Amino acid sequence: MRPSASPWFETWAEQGFTDQSLRQVVRVHTGGTQVRIRLSNAYGDTPLCLTGASIGHTAGAAAVQTGTMRTLHFDGSPSTIIPAKGRAVSDPVTLPTVPLDQLTVTLYFREATGPATYHQLSMTTAYRAAGDHHRDPTATAYTDTVQPAYGSWYYLEGVETTGPHPVPHAVVTFGDSITDGFGATIDGHDRYPDHLAHRLLAAGRPRPVLNAGIGSNKLLTDSPLGGDAGVARFTRDVLDQPRVGTVLVLIGINDIQQTNDPTTGRPDDSPAVTARQLIDGHRALIRAAHTCGVRIVGATLTPYRGAEGWTAAGEMIRSRVNQWISTSGSYDAVIDFAHALDRQGTGRIHENLHIGDHLHPNPAGYRAMSDAIDLAVLKQ
Repeated sequence: MRPSASPWFETWAEQGFTDQSLRQVVRVHTGGTQVRIRLSNAYGDTPLCLTGASIGHTAGAAAVQTGTMRTLHFDGSPSTIIPAKGRAVSDPVTLPTVPLDQLTVTLYFREATGPATYHQLSMTTAYRAAGDHHRDPTATAYTDTVQPAYGSWYYLEGVETTGPHPVPHAVVTFGDSITDGFGATIDGHDRYPDHLAHRLLAAGRPRPVLNAGIGSNKLLTDSPLGGDAGVARFTRDVLDQPRVGTVLVLIGINDIQQTNDPTTGRPDDSPAVTARQLIDGHRALIRAAHTCGVRIVGATLTPYRGAEGWTAAGEMIRSRVNQWISTSGSYDAVIDFAHALDRQGTGRIHENLHIGDHLHPNPAGYRAMSDAIDLAVLKQ
């Protein structure tokens, strides 16, 4: 999640919500008999007053399947106040789910929220209605959607499923926009973590695959566009998640290609960091994961020759970092995403695998990344 300043594009986060219902669709990767949600006010400067909330099976767009809507409670109350910088977890409700079910979460805010804590790039459509429609299963009132259609998630930090059997340990994918899924299909669930969840299910071992990617995120440096640095948010976004077993790390390309030039707001032509600094940042993630008993898998930084931020010096840094990831033995295992997108070793993503910017994979590229993952490295 990120604060509401300096977005890529205009969202609802700047003005927040007043006497409005917010409807968001998520997909779960494991089934169960009960669900609950986690909400975050991490970047709020004032308490957040939630008037009401519900969850149910998605019927398409903003509609909820008849008979599946459940009112959510927080410590027994249908409303709650989330402190500034705080979070809230709902009470569990009975709602049977199976892997890959889509669930609709609706939040109603009677009082003005102020600027919203949000995740800017959801690649999923969010819906808004005037007034209180958090118990309305129809889509009629939800006439407003996020523009443009990259989508965002507001306040919603997670959806948890539980059942009679223990939920398998989660896989957390950690990184920047390539993990977040920029270039994937809106509402298409074809980011590389989505494909990975499909592969695990097809292999008979479904596991939660949590997407902790943030567009423009850097490993070492906070930024207005990319939010908290990877080394700063790793504990919150990975290690504090429920039942984490493995984390898959793909981060660092923005440290190399973006310098946050204060005069232009655009990348300039000099590398922002050294290879040694990036390697030290990766080492910090590895130490943190191992301290918590979490398996950590490193992925090689993907090619970006031809992208706006590419330089020969930056390419040398990428090569040195990738050599360390591949050969140092510091990670518990390694996935070669660079090779998956550039099998000829040209330093460019194959023309059929990116969206035209030579940086972000397209849906075929994301599938190629997922296919490069040996499921055996994602041990329980």
